Amino acid sequence: MKLSIVILCWNDREVIRNCLRSIYTGTHRTDFEIIVPVNGSADGSVEFIRQNYPEVRLIDNGANLGFSKGNNVGIRASQGELILILNPDTIIPDGALDKWVEFIGRHPEAGAFGCRLLNPDGTFQGIPRPFPTVRGVWIGALLLRPLVYLSKEFVSDVYVRWNGDTERVVDWACGAALMVRGELLKRLGGFDEQFVYQFEEMDLCRRIWAAGYPVLYTPEVTITHLGGQSTKEFPLPFELEKYRNGYRYFYKYYGKRGVRSYRRALLVNLEIRRVMQWLIQWVKPCEARKKKLELLRVSAQWNRRTDPLRLVEKGEEPYFGVKRTFELT
Repeated sequence: MKLSIVILCWNDREVIRNCLRSIYTGTHRTDFEIIVPVNGSADGSVEFIRQNYPEVRLIDNGANLGFSKGNNVGIRASQGELILILNPDTIIPDGALDKWVEFIGRHPEAGAFGCRLLNPDGTFQGIPRPFPTVRGVWIGALLLRPLVYLSKEFVSDVYVRWNGDTERVVDWACGAALMVRGELLKRLGGFDEQFVYQFEEMDLCRRIWAAGYPVLYTPEVTITHLGGQSTKEFPLPFELEKYRNGYRYFYKYYGKRGVRSYRRALLVNLEIRRVMQWLIQWVKPCEARKKKLELLRVSAQWNRRTDPLRLVEKGEEPYFGVKRTFELT
């Protein structure tokens, strides 16, 4: 088996139907299998796949295990030389996977591969980025990113003067469409399951680099990524989960001092964003911005009350009356 495609599904019936159709109609030269771990979906997506794509291997996880743990179920079941971690809210153009596999065959030195992700309107999502650092987070928090055009001392979390139209080595590529050599991915144990939502692909790419393999991006392959389809209904739980995983990431790679500094930068960034949103809302009020302001307010309050060390080391955090969407087992 050349390629295993792992598509994690959580109430994604409306988007995964288009994703599967695009794969089956647009892949012509590559031997592949599709594995769909199901994170407790209750929207009829399982029944739809069984009825329309019986060749897909469905694995019932029984609950929403999150991105890392849910995908690892599919990774362990895969048989391909290459494993593609693919979001259900993606559309694969005709021949894209064939072209991607051929590109990978020309680059035996690399361990993981990203491609050009496009928004539905055709614009570039700009996902491949340098690894986050404490210094970079502070630069972003203080709105100093534009100063990178004057000095490399202000490099933060984006590749400057690059719009994704050239092949290049990158620190990490987006987990919405991330291709990894199967033997390497399994040897590394897949995703680190402490990362429930976000930061998981950064961590995986960092471990791929540590194993001696670069991550390579190509603009030759394009995939449309709708983005955030499963998270829009529950913005606050997913927002808080993002902060939890940020603390876990910075603790893992920068220790106690690093995670404390990361928290301070987060609080500064949240306050600056709140002020900016408030000023815009005052001049031009709208309901969407009002909701955004409330999300920023609660996020700032949660981060102020959270001790990142107690969170990471003991799993302790203040009760906030927000039901988590993941089953942490």
